[in-house]
Amino acid sequence: MGKTQHQGPIKVSKKPAPEHWVSPIPFGLGKVKPKHIRDTMKIMWENKDNLNYAKNILTKGVCDGCALGVSGLQDQTLQGPHLCTTRLNVLRLSTMPAMKEEVVHSDINELKKYSSKELRGLGRIPYPLIRRKGESNFSRISWDEAMDMIAEKMKKLDPKQYAFYLTSRGITNESYYVAGKVARFLGTNHIDNASRICHSPSKTALKRSVGIGASSANYQDWIGTDVLLFWGSVASNSSPVSTKYMLAAKKKGTKIIVVNPYKEPAMDKYWVPSNVESALFGTKIADDFYQVNIGGDIAFMHGIMKHWFEMEEREPHAAINHEFVKEHVNGYEELKTKVEEQSWEAIVNSSGVERTRIIELAELLAKSKNAVYAWALGLTMHSFATDNISQVANLALLRGHLGRKHSGLMPFRGHSSVQGSGEMGADPFVLPGGGWDEENVERMEKIWDFELPKWQGDIVGVTLENATLPDDHERKLNLYYMSGGNFLETMPNPDFVEKALANLDIRVHQDIIFNTSTLVEAKEAVIVLPAKTRYEQEGGGTSTSTERMVYFSPEIEGNKQEVQEARAEWKIYIDLAKRVKPETAHLVEFKDGQSIRDEIAVANRDYDGIQHLKKQGDVFQWGGAWLCEDGVCPTRDGKGNLILIDIPSLDKPEGTFYITTRRGKQFNSMVYKETDPFNEAGRYDVLINPLDAKKLDITNEEAIVLYNQHGVFQGKAHFADITEGNVGLHFPEGNFLIPKGVYDGPSGIPQYSIAVKVEKAERFNARKDVDYLEDRVEDLEMEV
Repeated sequence: MGKTQHQGPIKVSKKPAPEHWVSPIPFGLGKVKPKHIRDTMKIMWENKDNLNYAKNILTKGVCDGCALGVSGLQDQTLQGPHLCTTRLNVLRLSTMPAMKEEVVHSDINELKKYSSKELRGLGRIPYPLIRRKGESNFSRISWDEAMDMIAEKMKKLDPKQYAFYLTSRGITNESYYVAGKVARFLGTNHIDNASRICHSPSKTALKRSVGIGASSANYQDWIGTDVLLFWGSVASNSSPVSTKYMLAAKKKGTKIIVVNPYKEPAMDKYWVPSNVESALFGTKIADDFYQVNIGGDIAFMHGIMKHWFEMEEREPHAAINHEFVKEHVNGYEELKTKVEEQSWEAIVNSSGVERTRIIELAELLAKSKNAVYAWALGLTMHSFATDNISQVANLALLRGHLGRKHSGLMPFRGHSSVQGSGEMGADPFVLPGGGWDEENVERMEKIWDFELPKWQGDIVGVTLENATLPDDHERKLNLYYMSGGNFLETMPNPDFVEKALANLDIRVHQDIIFNTSTLVEAKEAVIVLPAKTRYEQEGGGTSTSTERMVYFSPEIEGNKQEVQEARAEWKIYIDLAKRVKPETAHLVEFKDGQSIRDEIAVANRDYDGIQHLKKQGDVFQWGGAWLCEDGVCPTRDGKGNLILIDIPSLDKPEGTFYITTRRGKQFNSMVYKETDPFNEAGRYDVLINPLDAKKLDITNEEAIVLYNQHGVFQGKAHFADITEGNVGLHFPEGNFLIPKGVYDGPSGIPQYSIAVKVEKAERFNARKDVDYLEDRVEDLEMEV
């Protein structure tokens, strides 16, 4: 049977639905809410020096913001124009002029006074730069000098001693593919990408549970499903256009449920600026919130399944889709035994949710013919993240909510084309079209016509740790080549990260702007290379959305403020290969973007179709409308696997809290506003439950300190509707409390949750002379 194809954008009802309004008072006057119209006007003013080019990016380019995949002003979900503040906020990165010379070459200590946001505002990197050890400023260098210096260093090193990393800031599939190919051609498997620190557990878990590495469903499946379940996701903040899909879903009768420790205001009420009705009266998004403990999701899902099996005892077929399970699922009896072993007491204690509430959601899902399970970083940033996602897959498999319209599993990606990074092979465990298994390695060696290094490459976190190894260690990292990214603001323990970055001989920053990590020293030299944006890439490029849509974004001409010396990222990688291995570099040569797409179609068979994308608006969806269609999974036996998951040990000593990091008005680590417009929290505000605060004699807005053996965070109490025993901090400000080197075993994502103590600042500071932080705090020697 052929795969069902996506039907393209659909019409939605324009009929007003007052039952979903937040308030009959227009524009939410008097309420805490974003000022979308005012923000849009500010952004237009910011781009006034390059307005025509800005307009062409918005109307012709594929969004380089979130992973919804808006091409021009259209997408594949709903008819009509779509534009959001996230896209507008990243627009300036593509329209701004180069930095002024006197700024580029100013004293490094002056530049270090700037935040990343302020550095971003200085403009684009104008030409290649170098700062040698001991120098107090960057000097101009030619492309030839820069590339020769990098190549000469690589020739002297064992390939295990250099690494590549690619972020997801608008990078195209073509650049990911060439980077992955060049890294292997040069002999290293140390290549990683930004999904390692966001959705790598989603891919790992979905592979083992149902054999896929991407969303099985589409955004259209939200519209008319019985239940749309968001797990640890603030979709409205990371991908504002998605609120239009939610509004359309609600009008079709979909119930939207949010599982999250904090009752995120943006998932409760939202004003969609591009929908007149919602812009005026707002939209009530969530029908219900289930406020779990941080790390309590696995127990919560055990509770849902436990109640399903209790329902089955009373009435067979009341909760489990036995027909689907029998035909398409392995491990049913084993899972049933495992779940029935869990006590309600343990489930309630770990999840933080009352049994009656768990039963409510269990019965809603049991009665729902269809459900879409969407999740984000609230499930992935744990040392048991892969288990979290496999537990979600368990729910979907038991109910048969997979492989058909209005049902499925959806990792809610944050960045444009980060889905493509692993699919192109820019990953230590992955090659285009498959994993690092013997069969796929052999296949790729035939396609590429060179031998691949057979040792296992390291993930980004371990690579940074390798920078601090002794000089005689075979994996001592001496050169790190980074396309974008700022580990100081994305990785745990920024103090350690800074030491690691400074301990490299050579660090290459291929980027469009400076950030705080660009300014860190190196033992020999820091080399900065100016990259072109997605919209400047000759011949255009492609990106892959959350729902597996591969979009073509054309080259957009007319940039009045073009950086003359900037180069397309994939071209820089080929140039490097020619200098390191000139005799055989023809093996990685591409004459243009089209020839890269032609090869991608062969290397990754899912992407057969990418070679036909040539002009604005061209798009295809790999895998068809639904993966695992009709329940048939791309696993060895075609069945989904129910995975037995243990409830993590989360026994908190009296008086300690778990922290979770969250995003405010920002895009990943790029902060756009110092105050979150949804809850008026500042960057150093700590979200805390008023009942917890009362026990500690803490008042709202009082100075407080959070501490553990890894660090100290000084902030302000901000009373919020967050589960007792849990506190929320902004990312990346809260990363000083998080230890390095703790990962989810299967996927390699760092853990971003940890136990802390909370105290009034005056009490903490009065006790400083006791020096009690010098001793290990035994009851915090625990891992989530």
